[in-house]
Amino acid sequence: MNYIEITCTLTPNSNTAEISEILIALLSEFGFESFEEPDDAVKAYIPVVNFDVTAFQKLVEEYSNLFSTVDIRHIEQKNWNCVWESNFQMTEIAGRVVVFAPFHTDIPKRDYRICIMPQMSFGTGHHETTSLMIELMLDIDMSGQRVLDMGCGTGILGIFAAMKKARTVTLIDIDEWAYRNAKENCERNDISGIEILQGDSRLLDGRSFDLLLANINRNILLTDMATYTKCLSKDSLLLISGFYTNDFQDITDETTRNGLELMKHLEKKNWVAALYRKR
Repeated sequence: MNYIEITCTLTPNSNTAEISEILIALLSEFGFESFEEPDDAVKAYIPVVNFDVTAFQKLVEEYSNLFSTVDIRHIEQKNWNCVWESNFQMTEIAGRVVVFAPFHTDIPKRDYRICIMPQMSFGTGHHETTSLMIELMLDIDMSGQRVLDMGCGTGILGIFAAMKKARTVTLIDIDEWAYRNAKENCERNDISGIEILQGDSRLLDGRSFDLLLANINRNILLTDMATYTKCLSKDSLLLISGFYTNDFQDITDETTRNGLELMKHLEKKNWVAALYRKR
């Protein structure tokens, strides 16, 4: 699958951290899947088949005050792999989890070591939402639990759940690339028996889980919240991220309407991960 890469060079002397967050939120809603934040710029990636150039030009015109230039180019699959290999660094989470790629050496000893080749899928541990999810997962006893990773991306959260002795793990993502990448990463970590499906929340009909993980954007979380909670029985858990601090109240209001109560949450660079329990 070929991708479009857009590079937005931020306006000089602007609040680059705040502008980057706004741009990433806008581009996420537009359909961009992956992001990088080099100095004074935002890079975003979207499959060519999903890229509407006319609609994107309208977006650029509407928010032209946020950046000085926009560059658009095509990226072939093989080039993307080279980009990740040159830029993907090992990362540690809470001093107990290390996430690395197959080409890394001298992997430090930690409680959990997760090997991820991300390619075009989201979920390497570097982004705040993924690291916050993993940090909250560390304190959850998953022994014998049925776990779902909704919008699994690389499969990193489901793989971690399997490492924490979950009884069953199901991974679901709508993107074919993520579906294949998750399968490959399960094999890299010697994880077998995980169910990996391609599709959306309609696959959840009639299913039941003890822990549902969803690191997805705000709009999908709000739209699918009722479907998620229908899969949970009393005292089951929902752990979610992918939204900003200013969206936290809207998310929590929706979880409350669906019979969930907030247990705890973590914040990092204006991103939030929150753990809820079904009443």
